[in-house]
Amino acid sequence: MPDQPTIPGHRPGLASAGLSAARAAAGALMLGLAACGSAPSTAFDLSAARGAARSGRIAGQLIVAEPTTVQAFEAERIVAKDQAGTVSLLGGGQWADRLPRLVQSRLIETLEGASRTRAVGRPGDGITGDNQLNTEIRAFNFDARTGEAVVEISAKLVDIRSGRVLNGRVFTARTPVGSANVAEVAPALDRSAGTVFASIARWLASGPQSLPQDPSLRVGSL
Repeated sequence: MPDQPTIPGHRPGLASAGLSAARAAAGALMLGLAACGSAPSTAFDLSAARGAARSGRIAGQLIVAEPTTVQAFEAERIVAKDQAGTVSLLGGGQWADRLPRLVQSRLIETLEGASRTRAVGRPGDGITGDNQLNTEIRAFNFDARTGEAVVEISAKLVDIRSGRVLNGRVFTARTPVGSANVAEVAPALDRSAGTVFASIARWLASGPQSLPQDPSLRVGSL
């Protein structure tokens, strides 16, 4: 076999080693992506708040829109914020549905069971609504700085015919959590969400003009 020509600066052994290293890195990346894409082991649901404001009344028929939110809370993953406020995703579990859709469903259940009203539904249910409840999920995460599960939802009641905002409030609830383990964080977030759902129901049933004082909540006008 004729000798291979020698190329100045070319070292076959190093080239082969470099190719092997590149292949190994690519393989590791693919394994990492596969791990990230694997389904979490546990799906967590949210609970509707039971028995809130049963003596109140929500006037007319109410449409509850799907909440808007930032990208971090758009999907099923359970979110944490570290000491620096950096957002990360907790492993080992996820919500049973997209968080905005799950919040919408449990809020509707809360309102259906909380007060006397002709109808509560979502857009597309065939209900001719008088008012629409627009909400925004501003926080739904474990806060490592305080060791709490924080839920903050902004709510606006809108007259469907005129488009006028009748009233608005921001509802926040915090529940202490022992650790950042998803098995503790998810139930704590559920409790915080239930407190917020019940308070929104009381607010709507009251007019809404005012909200009864609740020491676990921070409520402010928009």
